[in-house]
Amino acid sequence: MNNFNDKINLIWQIAESLRGVYKPEKYGDVILPMCVIKRFDEIISEKKADILKAYKLYETFPEQSQEELIKTELDGLDFYNISPFGFDNLTNDQDHLKENFIAYLQGFSSNIKDIIAHFDFNKDIDKLAKNNQLFHVIQEFNNVDLHPNKVDNQTMGYIFEELIRKFKENAEAGDHYTPREVIELCMKMLFMGKSDEIKTKGKVISIADFCCGTGGMLSVGQKYILEQNKDAKVELYGQEINDESYAICKADMLIKGQDTNNIVFGNTLTDDGHKGKHYRYLISNPPFGVQWKKEQSYVTSENVTYGFSGRFGAGVPRVSDGSLLFLQNMISKMVDDESGSRIAIIFNGSPLFTGDAGGGESNIRKWIIESDMLEGIISLPTDLFYNTGISTYIWVLTNKKEKKRKGKIQLVNASDFSKPMRKSLGNKRKFIDKTQIEEIGNIYKTFEESKYSKIFDNRDFGFTKITIERPKNLEELKDDEKFGNLENKDEIAKILQKIEDEKKEFSSRTAFVKYLKIKLKPTELNLLIAKDTESIPLKKEIKEYFKEEVKPHLPSSWMDETTFENIGYELPFTRHFYEYKKLDSFEDIMMEIRELESSINDDLKELLA
Repeated sequence: MNNFNDKINLIWQIAESLRGVYKPEKYGDVILPMCVIKRFDEIISEKKADILKAYKLYETFPEQSQEELIKTELDGLDFYNISPFGFDNLTNDQDHLKENFIAYLQGFSSNIKDIIAHFDFNKDIDKLAKNNQLFHVIQEFNNVDLHPNKVDNQTMGYIFEELIRKFKENAEAGDHYTPREVIELCMKMLFMGKSDEIKTKGKVISIADFCCGTGGMLSVGQKYILEQNKDAKVELYGQEINDESYAICKADMLIKGQDTNNIVFGNTLTDDGHKGKHYRYLISNPPFGVQWKKEQSYVTSENVTYGFSGRFGAGVPRVSDGSLLFLQNMISKMVDDESGSRIAIIFNGSPLFTGDAGGGESNIRKWIIESDMLEGIISLPTDLFYNTGISTYIWVLTNKKEKKRKGKIQLVNASDFSKPMRKSLGNKRKFIDKTQIEEIGNIYKTFEESKYSKIFDNRDFGFTKITIERPKNLEELKDDEKFGNLENKDEIAKILQKIEDEKKEFSSRTAFVKYLKIKLKPTELNLLIAKDTESIPLKKEIKEYFKEEVKPHLPSSWMDETTFENIGYELPFTRHFYEYKKLDSFEDIMMEIRELESSINDDLKELLA
């Protein structure tokens, strides 16, 4: 660990030397790619002669086949550099340092060039050169020994993760970085009840994150599994749209000796990088409340053209928030076998209840819940994330619920499980410690009702939103100009008054029309009818509910039976954990005021004495 801290401190000193040329929050633009390049340079150094020999042998071959052939000569080394330069000789020619350094970077194999390109590092090379800092940075990194003989893959991974944390734990970059303790809690939910499967010797376990950012969730997922089963083969899959985050993710995995071929760059919604593939464990923290207007035509087309054969068959949400699209994409990639798949995804509050019955969001919730895929939701404390202080939730889904959970949804209120940060980082003022993660996990695993846990039937979250109609009263029509222009307004007014006086009941709009005995156009009839809606819990029989809850208050009303199929679902989380706090009595408040006045008077006397 001393070696780890020494390396971090040495690299951080290089970062600090950039002050003036770069703002502190931009140090990572230079240090992260340089750290990656130096590590790869160290790995390659001892095989440089073999690499150049292999390149000479296959120099005339097409680039793609050339790369594969060169790699076959390098005993499993997944990358190389064919330039004559390295950190040991780049600074020998200061007059041509920039040109030689760029030539050196161009000498890497395509997988490393892909990372460097997405870091957009060339602009920083120009900036460093113009400010006479390029020589200094290369020279200083040459003094940082990152050779595998001194720093193994695991330690190098820790070093790089710590650098990512230092550079990314701020409000500006927070949308690409999920706090580590939140990821660890997600892992506990993701692998809940799967201990025996994870510990199977030689088990191949797939984890996917299609908004993978810098790869934090994938890395923690792999670590979680290997801590329980060092013989497991963990396969990581991901997709990321942000250039720098994608570069960091792939670099971090290569540094740890992991396979990066399954990390895809691109827009998950419009360019499915894992089409037709399915995974055992899926995890994600998609962006909160981000518009998907640019992707709207593609997503809508897939929804209409392919339905449930595509990814968005359940519906499309409003264009202001694409969160539920990312969830549908994940569901489409679940493994449909005896073991099934599990999903853990982080949302803000919007996907819980936004959207009315029949709307996109409600239809998506309806499909998920009626398919018995929603296992539970955990509310997290506020102020956990670097770029927002809002309430967040972990949704846990599976297509193979254990027997006791079938037809049930568990809500866990973990909003009070946090501790204050000694120093705020952007909006992050709280964290969840290891003990609290265990407590939350045990509450969820126990699956019992308590102060923090509520268990519901799936149908408890469903409702039918019906339309209720009734004749308007004269008070409602007195200022209606269109009603005033009706030919039979006086006769109609008498009938409406009689209905109100006698509390006349009607079974339908047709019955009301018959009672009027006046021929009216549809638009004229609509002037006389008031409409309202009523959300009736799915467990309630509609006509019985109407008779008991509506008729006593609106005796002349009737139901529009064409709306009986208008079923919606929402998850009003906070309502189920609301605790009424009794207000102080008037006498107690007055006593507190008098005590306060007395205290102020005493303080004034002491001050003026």
